[in-house]
Amino acid sequence: MTNYYDELETQDAQTRQQLLIKAVAKQVAHAKSKTVAYGKIFADINPEELTSVEAITHLPLTRKSALIELQAAAKPFGGLAAVRPPELTHIFASPGPIYEPGSKRKDFWRFSRSLYATGFRQGDLVHNCFSYHFVPAGLMLESGAHALGCSVIPAGVGQTELQVQTIADLKPDGYVGTPSFLKIILEKADDMGVDVSSLKKALVSGEPLPPPLREGFKKRGIQVLQCYATADLGVIAYETAAMEGLIIDEGVYVEIVRPGTGELVADGEVGEVVVTSLNPDYPLIRFATGDLSAIMPGTSPCGRTNRRIKGWMGRADQTAKVRGMFIHPEQVDKVIKRHPEISKARLMVDWVNESDSITLQYEADKQSDLLDNAIANSIRDICKVRGDAKQMAIGSLPNDGKVIDDIRKYD
Repeated sequence: MTNYYDELETQDAQTRQQLLIKAVAKQVAHAKSKTVAYGKIFADINPEELTSVEAITHLPLTRKSALIELQAAAKPFGGLAAVRPPELTHIFASPGPIYEPGSKRKDFWRFSRSLYATGFRQGDLVHNCFSYHFVPAGLMLESGAHALGCSVIPAGVGQTELQVQTIADLKPDGYVGTPSFLKIILEKADDMGVDVSSLKKALVSGEPLPPPLREGFKKRGIQVLQCYATADLGVIAYETAAMEGLIIDEGVYVEIVRPGTGELVADGEVGEVVVTSLNPDYPLIRFATGDLSAIMPGTSPCGRTNRRIKGWMGRADQTAKVRGMFIHPEQVDKVIKRHPEISKARLMVDWVNESDSITLQYEADKQSDLLDNAIANSIRDICKVRGDAKQMAIGSLPNDGKVIDDIRKYD
């Protein structure tokens, strides 16, 4: 048994860089010829001239924040996907709405590598608590587990008592899902007096993993590692047992750029994460995620030689990820417009009791508990996560143009 998924993880860094540059050039040529959108975007681009990191930086960005507009003009994928039926197996709907494809390609989102780094092996039983409803998260993990030779319990979210009972009965080796839901399951098991100690490892994503929360899992005998992934791109980077940053996945080309530009920043400087996916079915090229991070110096003590990022360090735009779901300013606007009583509002995102919390602070002429409840229902309907509403005094909300104010701190 090896500590590494394959030989790519320990290859010479310079060799990897040269191979990645060639792979990006090949992907540009493929996307230009096979997709409508990139046929237009790269009309004046000669892929054969993409022979250096510098040359790649001159390619235009495709912004995640623009996907809603692109897809509205050309449903379902904005002309960015190269896969067609019958190879196209799924169309997922994430909040926004933003639509993402799934195909017959094995391990489409490349989760097997990060699962392996977490300690999952062929024959393991995985308790999968990512959502299977509309969004791709559940199948993202399931496809990676199957590629690794694992069996999967498609548990999804909610039904906490059933989650506990299923774990007690089937004794899965590990958990995948958000860290906050793992905490909820473990606490429910305590309340029920049920043994769920078969869980020895967990791969979590969709939320931050603060040190106190990780330490709490460790005290229960669960080694918890995290990965950074999106519905559009799959895994971008993943943690290893060294727990020193996140290793960039071998199936993507990652740049850190100055927010609002396509210009590279120096290693260690915080900037926006820009990713080129090497998946030919959905060839997103220089895809600006809106997330902030930084390249770490040196290599990981675990022996993997790819570059590392510090992990998620905030948003370059006002989009926020809450309990694994993106909330966009456009959605908040829809909530506000559903209630004409609101004269001004902003969505506050906070970290309370080791879990994400969202509250729409709003100003209105009249006070009404019924309005609070109605707004909370609208948040759930439109943003697909539960939230609260709180009326504020007229004139108390800042006039700074913020629609979403992410004030989460994890210390």
